[in-house]
Amino acid sequence: MITVILVDEHHVVRAGIKRLIEEQSDILVIAETNQNDQLPAFYQQYQPDVFIIDMNTAHASTLNMVNELTMKYPSARVIIFSNLPESFFANEAIQAGAKAYIRKTSTIEELLLAIRNVAAGKTYLSVDIAEKLALKNIADEQDPITILTPREFEIFRLLAEGTEVESIAKELKISLKTMANYQTQLKQKLHITTPTQLVRLALKHRVISLNE
Repeated sequence: MITVILVDEHHVVRAGIKRLIEEQSDILVIAETNQNDQLPAFYQQYQPDVFIIDMNTAHASTLNMVNELTMKYPSARVIIFSNLPESFFANEAIQAGAKAYIRKTSTIEELLLAIRNVAAGKTYLSVDIAEKLALKNIADEQDPITILTPREFEIFRLLAEGTEVESIAKELKISLKTMANYQTQLKQKLHITTPTQLVRLALKHRVISLNE
């Protein structure tokens, strides 16, 4: 029996996924939560085979929490379940320690396949995301954003969205001095000097869009 913990801020979403998963004879949802900061405690308590964790633009700390979880518990296996379509987010999720990245537009069959693959120690990407990553590799584009750590990327995205420095520091629970150090690192790694250049880079690589 594959044991699963669901992490999503919406009760209705969790209930729907749980119902579909538990129609399977080999998969059981043993716990659920709407708080991603409970991941280490839940892993220690339940020892699940798989976490299914929601990630969207409202959860700036998700990748960091996944990274902390997998660093502390290397045997923890995470599936990121996201409505973010760009392959870059999948790449960041895998770098943070996730074993799979599934779009919320995926079929239930694809989600079940991901669960079984991850429980067996394998990795899995949604078909459309895998295709985008393959095409990007073929094109051999030089994407400077790929060198950012998960935390640097979250700060990059929040700055590009226009979030105030103080708000970012508070949300990520870091000091203003640490935030300033991250800003300096971003400028050096991305070879930018102004906020306008940062936004243009984010738009170019579709980390944000004009309609946001």
